[in-house]
This record gives sequence, structure tokens and C-alpha cells, in this order.
Amino acid sequence: MSDEKNEIEKLIDNMISSGNDVVKNLKSVLPASLAESVDMFHESHVANLKKIKDFLNK
Repeated sequence: MSDEKNEIEKLIDNMISSGNDVVKNLKSVLPASLAESVDMFHESHVANLKKIKDFLNK
């Protein structure tokens, strides 16, 4: 189970960092209002992923 947990944590970390890269690139090409919406959506997504990661570490 420990190996599976580590793999899930790595996956979550990769999802967060990839999302950061996508948002960074999108923000440079989107109008400001859309870029802000994408940023807020990503922040929500990251918060949910961190909650999942915390749950795994209980």
C-alpha cells in the first residue's frame, strides 16, 4: 500500500505542476478576464488535489 500511496502522491504532484505550467502559458495568450477565471479554477483544482493528498496521509 505504501508504494501505491507514493505513486498517487507523485501523480498528484505532477498534476499540480503540469497545471501550473498550463495556466502560466494560457494566461499569456488569454484576455485578462479569462486568464483570471482559469487561474481561479486552477487554484480550486489544486486545493482539491491537496485535500486528497492529505487524506491519503491520514
